[in-house]
Amino acid sequence: MDTTTEALELVDRIGPAADFYKVGFELYAAGGMDFVAQLASFGKKVFLDLKLYDIGETVKRATRKICQSGAVTFLTVHGSRSITNAAVEGRGESKLKLLAVTVLTSFDQEDLMDLGYPASVSVSELVELRVKKAVESGVDGVISSALEIGRVRAAGGPGLTIVTPGVRSAGAAAGDQKRVATPAQAIRAGADYLVIGRQITRAADPRAAYEEVLDEARGAAAPQLATSKV
Repeated sequence: MDTTTEALELVDRIGPAADFYKVGFELYAAGGMDFVAQLASFGKKVFLDLKLYDIGETVKRATRKICQSGAVTFLTVHGSRSITNAAVEGRGESKLKLLAVTVLTSFDQEDLMDLGYPASVSVSELVELRVKKAVESGVDGVISSALEIGRVRAAGGPGLTIVTPGVRSAGAAAGDQKRVATPAQAIRAGADYLVIGRQITRAADPRAAYEEVLDEARGAAAPQLATSKV
């Protein structure tokens, strides 16, 4: 979504069937916390996907400010130990849930090597390491590809919330995602929430596209389903 007006039009078109929306960098740059508060005022839960990554004090203070708004349900931070520690400190007693990013679903083994990791370190191994560190920090959940959910659950335990992006129905374009799965595959793997973006937001009929995804997830006995990002 390029503007908050377009985002609100999408929310209106999907209607009451969806109550959880992801606000990413682009939309946050357009509308900031004012837009987040507006979504919350409509009774929508907000997943604020900022992937905070800065010096610890900055992350702590930014997290505190976001918590004070009372408008955010989920907030993402990078999975580095110093970042998760700072975010947990900034969150304090707030009910906001912190989600640590493990490895972006747009990354593959080649991308890790480009970042300086040796070829002997696989994506799944790095994901598992970051999950363990995040749990030690006290975060509530992680962002994980469906391909690593089994390893994530084993490392993080049954109480860890797993939010899975890179989810596409069979036949839908993968876009810039490299580690993808269908809604049914992600749910069967053990995801708690799914992030569905362009398949819905760019559909000619977003409501119908959303309902199709819901049907797929329900067919896999989905416990919960996060809705399309705006």
